Amino acid sequence: MTSASTPVIEGRALTRDYLTGGGFFGRAKSVRALKGISFRVEQGKTLAIVGESGCGKSTLARIITLIDPASGGELLLDGVPVDVGRGAPTREMRRKVQIVFQNPYGSLNPRQKVGDMLMEQLYLNTDHTAAERRGEARAMLEKVGLKPEHFNRYPHMFSGGQRQRLAIARALMVRPKLLVLDEPVSALDLSVQAQVLNLLADLQDEFGLTYVFISHDLSVVKYIADEVMVMFKGEVVEYGPRDQVFGAPAHDYTRTLFAATPRADVESIRARLARKRAA
Repeated sequence: MTSASTPVIEGRALTRDYLTGGGFFGRAKSVRALKGISFRVEQGKTLAIVGESGCGKSTLARIITLIDPASGGELLLDGVPVDVGRGAPTREMRRKVQIVFQNPYGSLNPRQKVGDMLMEQLYLNTDHTAAERRGEARAMLEKVGLKPEHFNRYPHMFSGGQRQRLAIARALMVRPKLLVLDEPVSALDLSVQAQVLNLLADLQDEFGLTYVFISHDLSVVKYIADEVMVMFKGEVVEYGPRDQVFGAPAHDYTRTLFAATPRADVESIRARLARKRAA
């Protein structure tokens, strides 16, 4: 069991190298995508990872979710070192970490009914009976704001926001401790984004979940994060509590990133419209 001082997930000087080029006569070159990334996330907290495309966010997400191994450094889950390069993670480790992707429809099987999709997680990862699997799947649908009649429907019969709720429900079926959210609301309308973010906040409180939230949308990050880690070209350039990073960014790149992001409050929108009319 995780103690108060042991983070749910911790990275120590993580690196990730890829080989590129080569061919008949050329020599392959090693490119370092991650350059000594260190972080830690306590239980019930949210770490937001932000940065432009190509900064290494997705590479880091694949290491955290035990999909790819790190080339160097150390990854610890509940204080226990994990190295998928030396051996496949155990079923218990897989249950502890789940991921929700940006495009829910792409991660849902269009030929599988919603109820079967949810129960499959329990079939693969637990010893529950069929009746127990069915009962837990129906209960989870209710937890994410869907109805019992949705149990026998297919993914194409749902809206984008409902599909993302289904993806969240599937990830939570095995009661993970850590949920990696990779741009989970960027494909949704603003009103639906707010609904899903509120749902994530409620689920975090109810289940004591720990989140690693990957996003380029700083308004979303400011709403949901406890801590913010800013990445640039495979390195961490700023890392700290949300209010500190947003209130007084210390790094030039962070200030540039924030300055390039339009503010979404009402007064800022009115000012932009006024400037447009004047022009």
